Amino acid sequence: MTKKIIQTDLAPAPVGPYNQAIVATGKMLFVSGQVALDPATNQLVYDGDVARQTEQVMANLGAILKEAGATFEDVVKTGVFLKDMNDFATMNGVYSRYFDEATAPARACVEVARLPKDVLVEIDCIAVIS
Repeated sequence: MTKKIIQTDLAPAPVGPYNQAIVATGKMLFVSGQVALDPATNQLVYDGDVARQTEQVMANLGAILKEAGATFEDVVKTGVFLKDMNDFATMNGVYSRYFDEATAPARACVEVARLPKDVLVEIDCIAVIS
């Protein structure tokens, strides 16, 4: 995969570990939204703890990426859905450990009224692989 970061001073600078845009070539991988389910039990984990839920979500995404022959470096776009935008900084603290800020994917983050199984965070992604 080739990836080029797009950054312009004519648009607002990112306010977290993401970039304004990415140009990428290769095969596209669309990963469904992941929530804090333990893959061994398919049960919700860390009820009420957005940091630990985000860690589980990222672990689930990582497992899917690996199965497809990809890594977090191959991710070009993420969507983050939060039950409460007040959890943004906490989620962002965990999320930022998975992406180098200079090459982080483009991202959208929104607060939603409700998520499956009443989780606090859901994240999906698009990766481009060779």
